[in-house]
Amino acid sequence: MQNTTSHQATQLPRIDVYEPAMCCSSGVCGSDPDATLIAFTADCAAITGNGISITRHNLASEPENFVANSQVRNALDSIGSQALPIVQVDGQTVLTGTYPTRDQLFRMAGIDAPSTNPVSENTAEQSGCCCGASGCC
Repeated sequence: MQNTTSHQATQLPRIDVYEPAMCCSSGVCGSDPDATLIAFTADCAAITGNGISITRHNLASEPENFVANSQVRNALDSIGSQALPIVQVDGQTVLTGTYPTRDQLFRMAGIDAPSTNPVSENTAEQSGCCCGASGCC
């Protein structure tokens, strides 16, 4: 009997997030940043720390990426800006209109999520966000 278990290297998925227009690449800017964006920025740092490629596309700074991607363009044409954010895994849309949770990101990547730590108030600064205490981007 032949062993059917394969030991081939598994290619890790690429995750792309197409986001609404924001003042900086993470959206964690100014004196009152959105808590959802703070959490998502921390979640992105957690998943990239596990070797997963995640790219955030900001409509304000990269509109050409939205136009070039037919699935994103079609979603925006039919649904409008309510479709954003749009999350794609290896070029396939898997989520629209909301940011994924950390657990969802890890499931999309096909890996087990590590135990979670609470998000600290300094997460944006620690993750290399452009804003920091100054609130400017």
